[in-house]
Amino acid sequence: MENTDISRYEDIISLPHHVSASRPHMPIPDRAAQFAPFAALSGHDAAVKETARLTQERRELDEGIREILDEKLRMVQEMLHEDQPQITVTYFCPDERKAGGAYVTVSGQVRKIDLYGHSLIMGDGRQIPIEEIYDIEL
Repeated sequence: MENTDISRYEDIISLPHHVSASRPHMPIPDRAAQFAPFAALSGHDAAVKETARLTQERRELDEGIREILDEKLRMVQEMLHEDQPQITVTYFCPDERKAGGAYVTVSGQVRKIDLYGHSLIMGDGRQIPIEEIYDIEL
């Protein structure tokens, strides 16, 4: 049975490989791409990674800590009359895609305190909402 299968192709087995005169030869990477796996669930991998990404919950500050932060902000405001003080601020940055967020710590010079916009404006242009501030180090 095996010999009969091979014998069916004996007339063409020794012929040269066909090269098209009208179409260019396909590069090997393009040929391989034809056989790449089909992504039936496009976006599924990104959704799984987003779900697995961890966020932190916002910690509520008690009244005593809130008063200490207000006092530190007053001190920074007084220092602003002389120059741009160097401080380190830890604040909560809400996540745009899911519940929670992350606590971020930045150091730099304070440009101004915007009481109307309720934000601390740093020298690099970063605006930190005063309500989100967790700690200030002078």
